[in-house]
Amino acid sequence: MRASLIALSLLAATPAALAPPAFAQAVQTETVKIDKARIDAALQQMIASDRAGGVSALVWQDGKEVYFGRAGLADRAANRPMARDTIAQIYSMTKPVTGVALMQLWEAGKFRLDDPLAGYLSEYADMRVYAGKDAAGQPRYVAAERPITVRDILRHTAGFAYGAGPTPAHDAYVAAAPLALDIDLAEASRRLATVPLLYQPGSQWEYSIAVDVQAALVEKLSGQNFADYVRTHIFEPLKMTETAWRQPDTRLARFAAMYVKQDGKMVQQDAATARMLNFQDHKLTPGGFGLASTLDDYQRFARMLLNGGSLDGVRLLKPSTVKLMASDQLDPAIEQRAWLPSKGHVGFGFDFAVRKGQPLTAEESRGATGEFFWDGMASTLFWVDPANRLTAVFFVQTLPYDGTLHRDFRAAVYGPGYKGPPGD
Repeated sequence: MRASLIALSLLAATPAALAPPAFAQAVQTETVKIDKARIDAALQQMIASDRAGGVSALVWQDGKEVYFGRAGLADRAANRPMARDTIAQIYSMTKPVTGVALMQLWEAGKFRLDDPLAGYLSEYADMRVYAGKDAAGQPRYVAAERPITVRDILRHTAGFAYGAGPTPAHDAYVAAAPLALDIDLAEASRRLATVPLLYQPGSQWEYSIAVDVQAALVEKLSGQNFADYVRTHIFEPLKMTETAWRQPDTRLARFAAMYVKQDGKMVQQDAATARMLNFQDHKLTPGGFGLASTLDDYQRFARMLLNGGSLDGVRLLKPSTVKLMASDQLDPAIEQRAWLPSKGHVGFGFDFAVRKGQPLTAEESRGATGEFFWDGMASTLFWVDPANRLTAVFFVQTLPYDGTLHRDFRAAVYGPGYKGPPGD
């Protein structure tokens, strides 16, 4: 069980609160009005269709809570319902937190976005790139045509892998085990630097271990342990009191159980799952996964972003920095984008997908141009919608990742026919 869980971990009203977002909004053409009954019905249907054991959601709009709802059980075996204070594993929804931490250091002048990464983490000098196989079937490697930049690790264009795959470079990644839970971030970075890149830096978008490199860079630039930096510079200022990599044992009874789809049915994992996924006993504090949180805690993070970097009088980032993170950073020449197009009509900013225009198909998830969002491997989701002055957080613990849950939740929030403001 432990090995399998580790494998899963590697696979994402004050006056200030009532003010409009502090960065540019898309021109709105439709008014979004939250329909509680519609969202309630969508959550109930997720349980009835056995796509989830339990679900919960929290939506804020115009500086106030406009929806909280839940359905199903956080723990079927214990008959414990989803609750407002249920703690969920958010997996890759950790990534935007890491991005905020690194961009705080950018604001402090610690680096420039287009600086070579090797200027701060020297192990990334002289990287090799996998270039296919020769006539004898042996792998070929060539020198990187340009250095990996900090911008590359923020937008997933560095060329890193993120697990097993079809090439010898993927094999080298697996052998190096850069996300082994018994090493620290500095060692993780050193191991990763020995692995050939999958492609030339800046040439493709490929979801990767890059956000864990961001975390290593935060440690290097700040001189603090990564978890300590995030706690003191993000969680404590935002009063996110129940978000952490290492949750105390007193909170484990509030963890939602993990449910895995097997033979068409949701199967609850054993009771030890929460403890084994908790990072209490692990040395690694990854930047790309590992946080557990509550709806209210993560909603405070989302509201800070909607407000242009501040909440309740506390500023974490400048509005211009949030706007930069929430702007598409992918050059049009970057045509190979792996599975990113499956997220809809989007580009990618710094640790967020960014909606560039109205949905292109009826099947695409609803949302507004200018929205930025990310999700987690266990099917959690959050988004920030400046056009509608809205933030939403959706919690569930379903493996493998099920995008139909997001489609249905978004349709319930916006209405199934919503298209939002025009874009590209």
